[in-house]
Amino acid sequence: MIAAAGVLLLAGLSAAVDPFIGTGGHGHTYPGATVPFGMVQLSPDTRLSGWDGCSGYHADDSTVYGFSHTHLSGTGVSDYGDVLFVPAIGDNPPLVNGTAGGEGYAQSFEHRNERAGAGWYEVVLEESGVFVELTAAERAGMHRYTFPTDRPASVIVDLGHRDRLLDNTLRVVSDHEIAGMRRSTAWAKDQVVYFHARFDAPIRSYRIVGRKAAGVDSSVEPVVGLFRFGNLDRPLEVAVGLSAVDADGARDNLEDSIGEQRFDAVRAAAIEKWRRQIDRFQVQGASPEQRTVFATALYHGFLAPNLFSDADGRYRGLDGQIHVARNRRQYTVFSLWDTFRATHPFFTLVERARTAEFAQTLLAIDEQSGRLPVWELAGNETDCMIGYHSVSVLADAWREGIRGFDAERALDAMVRSARHAPYGMDDYERDGYLAADRTSESVSKTLEYAYDDWCIARMADSLGHQSLAAEFDRRSQAWRHLFDPNTRFLRPRENGGWMRPYDPRRVDFHHTEANGWQYRFAVPHDIESLIEAFGGDGAFVAALDSLFEIDTTTTGRDQADITGRIGQYAHGNEPSHHVAWLYHFAGHPDRSAARVRTILNDFYRAAPDGLIGNEDCGQMSSWYVLAATGIYPVVPGSGEWCLVPPLFERVVWNLEGGARFVVRREGEGVIQRAWLNDQPLTRSYLREEEILSGGELLLQCGPQPSTWGRETTARPHSRVPGPPVVAAPWAEAPADRFRESMDVRLHAADPQAVIHWTKEDGGDLSGWPVARGPIHLEDSTTLRFVARLGDRQSPVSKARFWRLPHDWRVRLDCHPNAQYTAGGADALVDGQRGSRDWRIGRWIGVQGEDFVATVDLGRPERIEEVALGLLQDTRSWIVLPTALELELSVDGEHFESAGRVSHDVPIGSEDVSLHELRLMVPRTRARFVRLRAHNAGPLPAWHPGAGGESFVFADEIRIETSPRP
Repeated sequence: MIAAAGVLLLAGLSAAVDPFIGTGGHGHTYPGATVPFGMVQLSPDTRLSGWDGCSGYHADDSTVYGFSHTHLSGTGVSDYGDVLFVPAIGDNPPLVNGTAGGEGYAQSFEHRNERAGAGWYEVVLEESGVFVELTAAERAGMHRYTFPTDRPASVIVDLGHRDRLLDNTLRVVSDHEIAGMRRSTAWAKDQVVYFHARFDAPIRSYRIVGRKAAGVDSSVEPVVGLFRFGNLDRPLEVAVGLSAVDADGARDNLEDSIGEQRFDAVRAAAIEKWRRQIDRFQVQGASPEQRTVFATALYHGFLAPNLFSDADGRYRGLDGQIHVARNRRQYTVFSLWDTFRATHPFFTLVERARTAEFAQTLLAIDEQSGRLPVWELAGNETDCMIGYHSVSVLADAWREGIRGFDAERALDAMVRSARHAPYGMDDYERDGYLAADRTSESVSKTLEYAYDDWCIARMADSLGHQSLAAEFDRRSQAWRHLFDPNTRFLRPRENGGWMRPYDPRRVDFHHTEANGWQYRFAVPHDIESLIEAFGGDGAFVAALDSLFEIDTTTTGRDQADITGRIGQYAHGNEPSHHVAWLYHFAGHPDRSAARVRTILNDFYRAAPDGLIGNEDCGQMSSWYVLAATGIYPVVPGSGEWCLVPPLFERVVWNLEGGARFVVRREGEGVIQRAWLNDQPLTRSYLREEEILSGGELLLQCGPQPSTWGRETTARPHSRVPGPPVVAAPWAEAPADRFRESMDVRLHAADPQAVIHWTKEDGGDLSGWPVARGPIHLEDSTTLRFVARLGDRQSPVSKARFWRLPHDWRVRLDCHPNAQYTAGGADALVDGQRGSRDWRIGRWIGVQGEDFVATVDLGRPERIEEVALGLLQDTRSWIVLPTALELELSVDGEHFESAGRVSHDVPIGSEDVSLHELRLMVPRTRARFVRLRAHNAGPLPAWHPGAGGESFVFADEIRIETSPRP
C-alpha cells in the first residue's frame, strides 16, 4: 500500500497481469514472454491451424509443439510462429524435418503446471519432465530448460514450423552458437527472419536435416537441427536474437538486448519494464478480479505495434530494401482497422513519444510503397480489412499536440492514400459512395472512407489548406447517399436504387464482419447530422435503444467475429465499439453510462475465455481501459472524450512529463454533478488538453434521474462543417429486368429536391426533363438522374434496366443460398454475365448440392448448343462442377439425355476464373432444357475448409437455336 493525497492506493498492477486471459474462446492471444512493444514474442505453440489457432496457442490444448519467437496478439488471421525451439531428452529424439505440426516431438502438458506473468512464462513438459522457462528483452528472447539429470539433453530447432517456406538456412557458428534464416509466406507474403542463438553449455554433437533452398521455391525442404548437450547437472540457458535485416543484425540485437546477462537478470529486467509501463496506472475500489482484468487490458494494449528496426536502426522496408531509422525506431504490426478506434487514441495520451515514432513509421512506409499502410505486417502490406485508417492515427496525433513528424508531408501522404485506395476509389470519387453491384462491402467501405476523409479535412484545415479541407469535408458526407429516409438505415445501393430485399440483421458481403444494424451508426464524425436525419434526439435515442433491445439473431452467413451481442450490438467486433457512447450526442449520457457498464461487467472476465472476441492487437483491451476509467474518444481526431462514471472509485494515470490525471467517483448510478479541478463541469466530455494537463475529475453519482449533460451546449461535437451535400436520388422499379414494359419512379431524400433525368449519355443538365411521375420503359434503357436543391445538386445516379432478350421462363430445381440469388432465376437468361468478384451479387450459388435449372423456351425449337457460365474461386469454396449434364424435353415431363461435358481445370488453382461449359446438340427439337451442374463435393484435405461443402456458382444460360424452317 502507498499513500497518495491522503488516500490509500493499491500498488503494483503489473503483478496482477494474467497473460492467459484471451487465450481461450476467440480471444486469440498468446501467454508467452515479451516486453512492451518488443520485437520478440517468445511463446508456446499448441495449435497449428484453424481460426482459433491464429496466435499459435489455445487454452483448450494440452499438447505443445515447441516455443517459437514471434506471435500475433488477437488477430483474426494466422502468421508468425517463427524459429521453433524444442527441448527434448535423449540423443536421438524424433525429427520430422519441419513438416507441419512437428507431431514427432510434440509433448503434452497440464495447465496446472503452467504459469505466466508480464515478461515471463513457464511450463513442465510431461513426457520429458523438462521444466521450461521463457523471458524476453527488446530484440531477443531467452529460454531456460531444466532437464532430468539422468537423461541426455537436446534442443531441436525447426525452421519449417507453421507457414509455408520460401527459403531457410541453419548453420553452426561455434560450439556455443548457431544461426539461421527463414523466409516464409502466409498473411505476410514475404517475411524474412534471421536469428542468432547462444547456448551457455557446449554443443557436444549435432545433426541437421534438410537443405538450403536454391532460390524461392514452393517445395522448399525445411531445415531442422538437433543439438546435443549430454547430461546436464544445471539448467541450459539459450539466448536468441532476431532481425529482419541479416545475420549480423540478429547477432548484434542479441548482444545489445541481452549480452552476457543470465536468465534471471533478463527476466528481472523484463518484469521491471512491465512494472514501469503498467504501474503508471492505479485503481482503488476494484475487486481482485477487476484488478486482474484492468491490469491485463493494459498489458495487452501495450503489446503492439512491435519494434522492427535493429539496434543499429536498420530495418527491411516495404520495398524489400534495407533502410535506416535515424534517431527513431521503426515498428510493425499495424492493425489499423481495429486500433484507430481506441488503442491509438489511448496512446496519444499515455505513449506520446512512441506515437511520434508510429507516425514516422507510417510515413516511412508511405515513402517506400507509395501509400500509407492499411494492415502492415513484417514489412508487407496485407491490404487486410478496409479504409485508410493511417490517416486517423496521423490526424489524431497532430490534433492531440504530438509533433516530431512532418505535418505537410503527412498531409500529402494522407491525400495520396485517399485518392488511390485499392477498393473502389474511382467510383467513390465520381459518385460520392460505393454501390453494392460494383464493390463488395460497399456500405462499410463508404462509411469508413467518409470518416477517414473527415480526418484529412481536419488535418488540412489545421495547416491552412482550406480548399483541400472543403473537398474532403464534402467527401466525408458520403453517408448521406446511403441513408434511406424511409427505413433510417444506411443501406446498400445497386443499379441506382436500394438493394432489395433488405434485412438489416443479415450478415453479408455488403458489410465488413457485420450487418446493417451494426453499421447503422457508423458516422462518428457527423453524428449531429445523423441525429437530424433520424428526426431528432428522441428518434435517435429510440433507434439506439432498439439496437440493444432487439433479438440477437442474425441472418445470412455465419460470421465468427460477431460475438458479444446485446441485441444487435456486437462488442466482439470493432464496428460496434463507439455505439454505446452515442447517447451523449443526443443529450443522454446516463444511457451511455448504463450500456457501457453492462459491457464492462458482462464481457470482460479474468479467465482464458474472458474476452468476448478477438483481442485485435490491443483494441478490445484498450476499450476496457478507457471505459473503466470513464472516458472514450467516439471521434478520434476531434480531441473530445465522452465521460461516464468510472468502473472504480478512483483511477490514476501518471502521464509523460509528470502530470497526473485522476478520475474519482463518489456514489453509484448516473452522474449528478461533476467537477474538474474543483470547478463545476456541466459538459459531458473532456478536451484532450484537460486530460494531458492532469488534475482531478470528480463525478458525483446517484440512482435518481439526472439532467447532467442534457443541454445542447453540454454535448460533445460531431458535425461536418459546410453545407450538406445533396444525397443521390434513387430509382424504384419492380426489378432491373422486364419482359414487355415497366414503370420506374425516381425519388430524392429531400422532398424539396427537384429530379432531372435523361435517357441520353450525358448532355447539359438544363436540357434534362423534370421527373413528374413514373417513367415508362419498353426497351432496355439506361436512366441518368440528379436531384437539385437550389444551386446544389447530387451526384448523377445511373440505373440500367434490361428487357429480357427472350420470353424464356426459368425454374430452379435446387436451393440457392439466400445470399447468392442474383435477384431471381431470370438472372440466368438476362444476357449479363457475372464478374470475377462473386461478392457483388450477380451469381446464383448453391452449396452442397447440384445446380439444376430448367428453361422453358415457350415453344419447341431446334437446339444446336447449350452452355452454362460458371465461376471458380477455390479459396472462397467456389469450385467448378465436375460435369455439366443436359436433358431435353418436348412436354416438360419426359426428359432425355442430350449429353455430358466435363473439364480439366484443377481444383487446386488459386486463380479466380470464369468458365463456360458447352454442349453441342445435333439440332434436337425441344421446348424444355434442363441443365445439371454436378457439385464437386466436400473440399479436399489440403483446403483450409477441408471437409466443408463446396459451392457451384452459375450465371447465364446460353441456348443457340436454328432458324425455324
